[in-house]
Amino acid sequence: MNPRSLVLCCAVLAACASAPPVTQVKELDLALPASWTTPIPAAPTPETATSAADAWWQGFGDPELNRLVEAALQNNRDLRAALARLEAAAQSRTIAAAGALPEVDAGFDAQRSRRLFLGFPFAGGTPSSTTTTFGLSLSLRWELDLWGRVRAGDSAAIADLQAAAADHAGARLSLVAQTCRAYFAAVEARQQLALAEATVVSIRQTAEDVRDRFRRGVRPALDVHLAATNLANAEANVAQRRDALQRASRQLDLLAGRYPRGDAGIAPAMPGTLPPVPASLPGELLQRRPDLVAAERRLAADGCRVDAARAALYPRLSLTASGGTSTEKLEDLVDDDFRVWSLGANLLQPLFRGGALRADIARAQARRAEALANYGSAVLHAFVEVEDTLAATAQLDERQRATTSAANHARLASEMARDRYQLGLADFLATADGQRQAYQADSARLSIERQRLENRIDLFLALGGGFAAPTSDVSQ
Repeated sequence: MNPRSLVLCCAVLAACASAPPVTQVKELDLALPASWTTPIPAAPTPETATSAADAWWQGFGDPELNRLVEAALQNNRDLRAALARLEAAAQSRTIAAAGALPEVDAGFDAQRSRRLFLGFPFAGGTPSSTTTTFGLSLSLRWELDLWGRVRAGDSAAIADLQAAAADHAGARLSLVAQTCRAYFAAVEARQQLALAEATVVSIRQTAEDVRDRFRRGVRPALDVHLAATNLANAEANVAQRRDALQRASRQLDLLAGRYPRGDAGIAPAMPGTLPPVPASLPGELLQRRPDLVAAERRLAADGCRVDAARAALYPRLSLTASGGTSTEKLEDLVDDDFRVWSLGANLLQPLFRGGALRADIARAQARRAEALANYGSAVLHAFVEVEDTLAATAQLDERQRATTSAANHARLASEMARDRYQLGLADFLATADGQRQAYQADSARLSIERQRLENRIDLFLALGGGFAAPTSDVSQ
């Protein structure tokens, strides 16, 4: 069964039964603001707002990225493991639901026995009797769920299934984010390598000019050694950047679930624009983020287990019935003359269990309290992640403008320093320093561009995906 079909089946299965209600925000004792304290940098246009929530990465407009994300969603081993956990949760729910239905068993029995009649005064040895019996039976057992113990267990299993489905959605969202980050890291590594190689070309040309001027007696040997040092450092940086690119490419192969050959296709440059930020409110985060949905569903499951533990204090009423045939001849198994049957009812009221039942209630209540605290902590951490990424957006935009300006000025300064050196108006140290600063400024500019992309990915991750509006309100 493919992943989408399994998720759909799980949703339908859960919808057909009595899932526990959603935990209200007021139980968290947490007041949610009407809007984010940090302004959202850009609201999506109506056309953008209709895009699919689970295809938010397409907003970067990079076909190679889209191809790699689809490959990761199809082949990633960690995502397959999450899907297997979801399937196991679906089967666990089926097992729990079976407790509300009658248990029916069919049996066939064949037995041959020999008895000795010891103590009887017969000549010729001890008398004995050998018999053969056959039995065919059909039995039924059904516990009448008078106090809702079985139903509570079934509801808990449904909530567990919903949590597993949310975990799978969270694993999918996380995988997409990891792939996007790894892809843009590879693009930056490719650009950093190209910058380092271009810098080597420029420094090598400068070193040749220095050697020529030294041969003509214009410049001292010190300049030659300084130029050679700069060139060697630049060449070592190229090797380092090439290794970083290979590592980034192999990471993409790993996420895509294939052998890490390091030959994944990547774009020559990063996207020029960022996809707009989805407009959302703090209360919507409880429905958008899969990890919060999973935490809330586990909290609901623990609440159902408290109900089941309480119901265990009350009597259990079970009905039993059995019927069949018993005969010494195999051909008489279907003969009504050899039919046997029985009906029964059983009422069991726990009287003394050494406090185990009430301890079970207290344990279930403690686990629910733990789940409630964990859920509240997860909600607060989610709010922090959104506020942090929103705040970082403006800071990264400012840093990009500053580093771009610095790179332009450093490039001009490097060219001017080289021209002044060739004219004999400046020493070589100014030229070497200008080349180094120009490279560092351009490298920092590329790094900031990648950080801006990662911040937008982190924001999508913090908000729980793309632009689809929530279907219901849990913030009441």
